[in-house]
Amino acid sequence: MAHRIAVTGATGQVGREIIKTLAEREFPVASMAALGSGRSVGGSLSFGERDVKVEAVERHDWAGTDLLFLAPGTVGPVTLARKAAAAGCAVVDASGFANPDAPVMVPEVNPGVLAADPRIVASPVAGAILLAMVLHPLQSLAGLVRVSVTSLQPVSGAGREAMDELFSQTRGVFVNDPSVPEQFPKPIAFNLIPQVGAFGEGGLTDEEEAIAEDAGRLLGGVPVAATCVRVPVFIGQCLTIQATFDRPVDEAEAREAIRGAPGLTLLDRRDDGGYVTPLDTVGEDPIFVSRIRPDATVPNGLALWCAGDNLRKGGALNAVQIAEELLRRGALRG
Repeated sequence: MAHRIAVTGATGQVGREIIKTLAEREFPVASMAALGSGRSVGGSLSFGERDVKVEAVERHDWAGTDLLFLAPGTVGPVTLARKAAAAGCAVVDASGFANPDAPVMVPEVNPGVLAADPRIVASPVAGAILLAMVLHPLQSLAGLVRVSVTSLQPVSGAGREAMDELFSQTRGVFVNDPSVPEQFPKPIAFNLIPQVGAFGEGGLTDEEEAIAEDAGRLLGGVPVAATCVRVPVFIGQCLTIQATFDRPVDEAEAREAIRGAPGLTLLDRRDDGGYVTPLDTVGEDPIFVSRIRPDATVPNGLALWCAGDNLRKGGALNAVQIAEELLRRGALRG
């Protein structure tokens, strides 16, 4: 049975990728509504071999929709998700501002959250997806006690205009053309910015709080300390991970657990180039794991490096996989 699908924030980077991924994975779509606001309304997007006109989200009929994807850039996502769910629509919230009552889900990690038949399911922020994917198989080896993570985040996570700013600033350096930062608080070209999102009262940014909260929920309540850094990379998010366990975890068994886990690819050779970089992940679905080694500064510590396409598994793909799980469970009306 085909279903009536809507995507809000459809003209953003992840929104476009959701629509593309639905077509690539041949999700049964009876109709596709690409929803936006402001200047994006009236434009068109490609869905498979046909074009879809962007419609105003304010005028959409939720009673005529079976499944809604909330992409980043959606205005008022929590209110919108509740409104759509009240009309009988299943909601996959990938906006980054999840309804606090919605379970967060990575299908390879916690598919059991759908047993309660929630109407709204949250796809976590990219950093939490990568972190949970990598550490979940290691939890079968030992209890996870604490995690410290640094998330190196590409500019595509901030949208198309942020990507344009990196391009123009990079070009400007070589032609001596100064530019004023607009999308970021400081220049991003040839620079690192230790701020992703607004600062809260405790000194954490929105993104750091989201990674810690989402990953903690996915990993069974494990405390997570996160630092997020915007880097001059277009696509591809990376994490440096220091994980502490309740018993020693041997490198060899850690590699075997990761090698056998769905959605992960191990690339870990101790020679020049024997690891993954952000550029290697562009357009790829798996999360890549490298640099597995002991962390001798703490008892039972393990250090790892991972990378993934933030627009694919870190964004659109995870959301579509959640929808596929809902479809398999017969949770979509139609």
